Amino acid sequence: MRTSPPIERLVASLKRLPGIGEKSATRLAFHLLGAPDASVQELADAIGRLKQEVVLCEECFDLTETSPCRICRDERRDATLICVVEEPADLAAIEKSGRFRGRYHVLGGAFAPIEGVGPGELRIAELEQRVRRGKVEEVVLATNPNAEGDATAHYISERLRPSGVRLTRIAYGMPLGGDLEYADHVTVGICIENRRSI
Repeated sequence: MRTSPPIERLVASLKRLPGIGEKSATRLAFHLLGAPDASVQELADAIGRLKQEVVLCEECFDLTETSPCRICRDERRDATLICVVEEPADLAAIEKSGRFRGRYHVLGGAFAPIEGVGPGELRIAELEQRVRRGKVEEVVLATNPNAEGDATAHYISERLRPSGVRLTRIAYGMPLGGDLEYADHVTVGICIENRRSI
């Protein structure tokens, strides 16, 4: 069945979002058509402002409205303890667990040689600079427990080992091949608490 060009454009745009296929995109498009104008305008405004109002934190590289972010500015957080994650969604999952009181470093991904992502495409040099400043005592490697995350964690541990900083890896309470952002906050909290030396 052919729909009107405005609906087709919206469906095509929605399909570009992760996890949204043809059926879901079509269902969302028709839902928006039937929604009150105010709700649709609110969604459009939120999407429009997103790229203008969100910046990277100059210290940890999380997504934030102000830089440095609220976690990096919080004097109650343990500045000697840095948790390294792949993406901002992973940081949010750990924060939701409520069991980590240190600071963070967002790499911006994990090694993916087939896609051309290596050490130069990740924020590993910035992490090394933070460790060299001398305040960091422990680095928790909380990359995802899959081949890419493990390779990234191994590379970082080899780069940081000469600094003498304590290196730990999150415990494997996470399913192999799983992503932190999709895990429940209790499992993530247990992984952080039961981290191990590497």
